[in-house]
Amino acid sequence: MLLLCSGAVAWAADPSSETFPTKGGGPVQAVLDEAVASLGLQKAVKDGRLAVALVRMDGSGEDPWGFDGLGLLGGHRMFYAASLPKIAILYGAAVSLDQGRFELDQYLHDDLVAMIRNSCNPCATRVLALVGREWLLDLLAEGRYQFYDPAMGGGLWVGKDYAKRQAHHREPLKGLSHAATTWQAARFYWLLLNGELVSPERTELMLEALSKPAIPHKFVAGLKGRDIQEMYRKSGTWKRYHADSVVVVTENDAYILVALAQDPNGDNWLRRLAPAVHDRLIPNP
Repeated sequence: MLLLCSGAVAWAADPSSETFPTKGGGPVQAVLDEAVASLGLQKAVKDGRLAVALVRMDGSGEDPWGFDGLGLLGGHRMFYAASLPKIAILYGAAVSLDQGRFELDQYLHDDLVAMIRNSCNPCATRVLALVGREWLLDLLAEGRYQFYDPAMGGGLWVGKDYAKRQAHHREPLKGLSHAATTWQAARFYWLLLNGELVSPERTELMLEALSKPAIPHKFVAGLKGRDIQEMYRKSGTWKRYHADSVVVVTENDAYILVALAQDPNGDNWLRRLAPAVHDRLIPNP
């Protein structure tokens, strides 16, 4: 059984620079290619309407979150990602708590959990205002991990409240208000699981918010009935834009799956993609 955290020391040297590659390959890429082909979605990838990232982790007791392969299809292509970038607000809040910029009370705790599990928009807007809108963008673009990097196609960006008002800062490459690439989102989850983003205490807080997803669509619907021990997840939907991201933990295996779609059928694509990947990646007992 996998442990919640690997016990890695927070603020250690960035392991993603050498361990987390920028290109997919090997058996994990083959699994992803086969899953997408089985659903007839190759053209959607080619046309820029679908992007997917798949990370397989070691799953062993000694190093449960150890990197064991990456598959990418359009992984550095940035999409409007709806509510998925709320993971960046969660990260900003956790870093702020570590830095003592403010304290965690029950109201903030409840907002963080509801912002992720239930995708609560007023909660996200309140937390974003507390963290600081431009402060968060600086953290994403200029911080230690550069989760928004123009040289890598962009990445995580939150340039607008989750409310009916104008964007305060659109990202430079495509003018998007809420954005992500599948590669950056997958890398985000992997660093979080390895305890590299924030202190152990705040890592637990982030994982708590990401656990027990309350919206049963897309990946969650597709994986229903599988033998899964833990699931950490954030999705997003707005009109024809569909996003989902998940960490799946089984008894002996773990993986990260992220998909971004720009199509009216995107919800259905993601619902079918999750089991197509899972059943090829996880051995059937």
